[in-house]
Amino acid sequence: APQIKCLCRSVSLLGSMDFRDGAHKFSRFIVAIGDLWLRLLWYFLQIIVSTWYSIVVVGNLLESYFISRGVLEKYKSHHSEKVQYLAIVIESEEAYQISEVVKLLKWLDSIGVKNVCLYDMNGVLKKSKETIFQNLKNAKSIEEVSQVVIHHAPVHMTIEFLSYVDGKEAMAKAANLVFVENMTRHNFGELDAQILLEPHLNEALQIVGSKGPEPDLLLVYGPVRSHLGFPAWRLRYTEIVHMGSLNFMTYGSLIKAIYNFTKVRQNYGK
Repeated sequence: APQIKCLCRSVSLLGSMDFRDGAHKFSRFIVAIGDLWLRLLWYFLQIIVSTWYSIVVVGNLLESYFISRGVLEKYKSHHSEKVQYLAIVIESEEAYQISEVVKLLKWLDSIGVKNVCLYDMNGVLKKSKETIFQNLKNAKSIEEVSQVVIHHAPVHMTIEFLSYVDGKEAMAKAANLVFVENMTRHNFGELDAQILLEPHLNEALQIVGSKGPEPDLLLVYGPVRSHLGFPAWRLRYTEIVHMGSLNFMTYGSLIKAIYNFTKVRQNYGK
């Protein structure tokens, strides 16, 4: 009888172990199936997104091609005169492609945009401005035009070159000027709590020579959707458009950006 009881216990123990082992295998099977379905779903979503992105890219390329060929009628009247001052921000690595920058400026000149500001963070464009002017026969620097404004022909393109350092130095000079004037006004006593109101800074920037025109439209060329440190005090009412990489710029996309800007109704408030 004791042997029979021991045998029954062994059989029962083996049965429970087999059941737990089977349950464990079944749960692992369910987890594997679930993981497989999640992977398939992820790949499926990737295919959908990639397909959608490819369709958008091809659509934009076709639209740009048709715009440049003059097929789409609505883009023929883009009213470029509404863009009185255009800023172009280029990522510093792409700014070394001076030939592409010159091509972009020639397109703008042919469209009718005559006042342009070129910006990159590291000052690559500023260092290359002589090369740019050599390739643009009808362009002048904004400093040259400000000195001979009477003799400036409207067919000439004026170009301003900016980098991150310009904005940083300008803000430091303006803040220092406001601080010194406030200290002098109060005989080096207690400072005014309203020392750095926007009108004071704007006036100071004008005095230090860094309150340039506010762009109507800013085009960003590069992988990042950012103005990359372009002086913020000049972007209060600026429309900003990301144009993608400079390597893939097209004439049609430029026309489209300017056309879309001219159709925007800006409410400046009181």
